[in-house]
Amino acid sequence: MNMDPFARLPEECISTILSLTSPMDATRFSIVSHRFKSASDSDNVWERFLPPDYQQIISTSASPVSYATKKDLYFTLCHSYILLHEGNTSVSLDKRNGKKCYMLGARELLLSWGGCWSWTSHPQSRFSEVAKLKCPGWIHVRGKMKTHMLSSNTAYAAYLVFHLAERLNGLQSSRTVIRFVDPHMENSMIKTVEGTEKLESEGTGKIAQMRGDGWMEIEMGNFYSREEDNREVEAWLIDINNPGGKSGLIIEGIEFRPV
Repeated sequence: MNMDPFARLPEECISTILSLTSPMDATRFSIVSHRFKSASDSDNVWERFLPPDYQQIISTSASPVSYATKKDLYFTLCHSYILLHEGNTSVSLDKRNGKKCYMLGARELLLSWGGCWSWTSHPQSRFSEVAKLKCPGWIHVRGKMKTHMLSSNTAYAAYLVFHLAERLNGLQSSRTVIRFVDPHMENSMIKTVEGTEKLESEGTGKIAQMRGDGWMEIEMGNFYSREEDNREVEAWLIDINNPGGKSGLIIEGIEFRPV
C-alpha cells in the first residue's frame, strides 16, 4: 500500500503547492523523489519566486540575458547580477527570498567637490568606472532610488561600497542618513532636505565590514518599502572629520538590499 499522500496528485498540483512555499523549501523538496524534483524544477514554480517585473528588468539589461529555465534565471540572478541601461546600475536577487537588490554605480551618485575625484577602472568592480578620491578632505556622497523598483513590503538597508587603502575605520566619523524625498521638489541639496517627508534612519560611528566580492561596505541606514510605494529614497554620507583617514578612498557605489 502506497502511504505517500502525494502519490496520486498530478505533477501540476505539486508544482502549485511548491510555488506557495519558498525557493529554499522548493529546493529541499526536490530531493524527496523524482516526481517532486520534476515538479520543483518547473517554470511555474520558479516564475512565482522571480520578481513580478523580471521580464522588464531583463529587457533593460545592458547585454543579452540567456537562461534555459526560470530556475536557471533565478539562481543566475542570485549568484551574479545584470547591468542595466548604460551599465551604471546592477540588479540581483537575494537568494533567501528572491527580493531585489540594486546597486547604483559611482556614476549614478552625486559626489561633492567634483574636482577632488577622478574616474578610473578597477579590476574588482562590476562597473566600468569607479570614483577615486584625489584630495582627502570633506566628502558628501548621495544616491537616490525609486521605491517602486524595489520589492514591496520589504525592509531594506543602504550600504556604501568602497575600498580604503589604509584602514577599515576611516569612515567611522561619517554621518549617514536615509530619507524619503518628494520627487517633485527641485533637485538641489537644500530643497531635497526641506522636502523630506520622513527621516527613517540616521547614524554615526559605524565600522566597515568586508564583503564577499573583495570590497568593503558601511551601512548607511534602513527603511521599509511598502506596497504600491512610488516615492524616492535618498541615502547620503557626509564626513567632515579625519581627512587623512580617507586616503585612497575608492567608491564603487551604493547598494540597496533586503535586511
